Amino acid sequence: MKGRLSFIVLLALVTLSTFGQENYTFTEASDLTLIGQLFSNNPNPYHRVDTIRFKGFTQSENYQVRMPVGMVCAFRTNSKNITVKTLYGQTSFPTFTLGAAARGYDLYIRKDGCWVWAGNGLATDKTLSGNVVLVADMDGTEHECLLYLPIHSEVRSVQVGVLEGASIEPMENPFRHRIVFFGSSFTHGISTSRTAMNYPKQLERATGLHILNLGCSGNCKLQPYFCDVLCAAEADAFVFDSFSNPSIKEIEERLFPFIEKLQKAHPGKPLIFQRTIYRERRNFNQKVEQNERSRQEFADKMMKEACKRYKDVYYIETTNATSPTHETSVDGTHPGDYGYTLWAESLRKPLLKILRKYGIK
Repeated sequence: MKGRLSFIVLLALVTLSTFGQENYTFTEASDLTLIGQLFSNNPNPYHRVDTIRFKGFTQSENYQVRMPVGMVCAFRTNSKNITVKTLYGQTSFPTFTLGAAARGYDLYIRKDGCWVWAGNGLATDKTLSGNVVLVADMDGTEHECLLYLPIHSEVRSVQVGVLEGASIEPMENPFRHRIVFFGSSFTHGISTSRTAMNYPKQLERATGLHILNLGCSGNCKLQPYFCDVLCAAEADAFVFDSFSNPSIKEIEERLFPFIEKLQKAHPGKPLIFQRTIYRERRNFNQKVEQNERSRQEFADKMMKEACKRYKDVYYIETTNATSPTHETSVDGTHPGDYGYTLWAESLRKPLLKILRKYGIK
């Protein structure tokens, strides 16, 4: 009797462990439509920059340009469930950025002409290569999907899973033109809760413009070797969050040579600079307030001169990520999701006005 009871318990456990499990077929994301690539011929398609081709990066920068920040896999499927499996390279566990953004995925589905959040997920720290269900129990009709890749980890393989027997195929890029954003941790998306919430990706969904993200946390300082990357990139316009990291001395020494080098490679293309946002750490710390104000004022002065000296150079001074109640900050420096929403919205109208001059609509 005791043996029979043990067998029944064991059988129940096996039944529970297999209940609800599904069979999936997997497709490599790069075999579908990969949006947001600066270069389509990189040996690893999920690296933003080929660090064998481009030199000069510090160890930190080398790692960051290998992160698939801003990359999105576009596809159609009639699967009721959508999953993802990942082969990671180097992974990160940042303090002020949620794991779902650093190592996870966001899924959006087009509904009534708009991109609507459908699900997200990430493997546990112990099962990084596991199969993660992003959305389940859909209606089985065909959907257009955007899968946002991790913003703070390197990946070597991303496989999209659909239920066995379901269809999956590449979808045409729903975004138009090629607008490159080069910037700091803000552009990178530090302190976001999900991979799709940095301000360039929010702006992409709001405008329909194809935005390519070269945000590098702490490392956007108008360096000549980053300019080399931008010179080689195919783009219709460039947008810069380039005054958040460099010192006054670095801005003075590097800004004009940076502009001149980039204009030589991309004549007639708009170069659009942004004033750095207000950091909440300034609220009561007088030293931080003085340093931040001095840097902003110096950048304003340099950009006033740059806009006079160079054709096709613009400066947007209205960027904002702070609410009237000053409740958008995560760590005193970086805004959270809502702050990045405010930033995207403050940038949208002046950016579109400039781009229209160049037939970019």
